Amino acid sequence: MTTGQAIIAPVTSSAFDPYRFPGALIDATEVAHVTYGGPESDDYVLPAPDPGRRVPMPLDPADRRRLDLHAALTTAGIAPLPGDLAAIEALCRLDDSTHAALQRWITHSL
Repeated sequence: MTTGQAIIAPVTSSAFDPYRFPGALIDATEVAHVTYGGPESDDYVLPAPDPGRRVPMPLDPADRRRLDLHAALTTAGIAPLPGDLAAIEALCRLDDSTHAALQRWITHSL
């Protein structure tokens, strides 16, 4: 070997951490010992929520309009800037008919 040449060893799939490189292919023999959610795992599945046990908490109309406005902006692909939050607050204090017109303008629906 001359100077400037390096020995390049073949990289096996076990050299890749599957958590850091989720697209790395691993052998089926390596998968055999990996268990997700098994007895040695700290993860557990939470039960589905029971709608009958929910605490009734109605939203204030301004909060509901704020959620609707953010959903409409997100659907339209418009990301509000941090300075826009005061304007969104002011728009959400308007009545429902004005808010419906605003959403119609954003979503371009008739």
